[in-house]
Amino acid sequence: MLAALPAAQQAAWAADRPTPSGYPVPRYVTLKFGKVNARSGPGDDHRLLWVYRTRGLPVQVVAETAEWRRVCDPEGGLAWVHKRVTDGRRGVINTLNRPAPLLRKPKAGAEPAAYLNVRAMASLTRCEKGWCKVKTDGATGWVRQGTLWGTSEALQCR
Repeated sequence: MLAALPAAQQAAWAADRPTPSGYPVPRYVTLKFGKVNARSGPGDDHRLLWVYRTRGLPVQVVAETAEWRRVCDPEGGLAWVHKRVTDGRRGVINTLNRPAPLLRKPKAGAEPAAYLNVRAMASLTRCEKGWCKVKTDGATGWVRQGTLWGTSEALQCR
């Protein structure tokens, strides 16, 4: 039923439905551990699809049960992980094919404070007015919202 609705109606419908966690879906979280099993369904009895091996990897929660979260990863993979392996802190990853400048100020043309290497991850501090503040290895800077994976509010996997 949900797939037949236009995107705007889907978002409104989803916002009206409470989630088991009480948090909105979609939302971003990070993986707590360096080894996280990704399953085909919400339960240990479901087939193991792959194992995530990156602690702090940002993923987007696209569905949930009381104990399990269906996540979309930066590669576009969809899988179920147990809620205990996720952390509510937000992170980002540079999926561009070049280093991403972290600007000193949240405005186009601002001087770069640092660069986030390809496939490098950073903590997301906050987003406001189309810009997101990220921090990594002692460097802090701003990127346009949607530039790094984990900053767009749009659903990342369909």
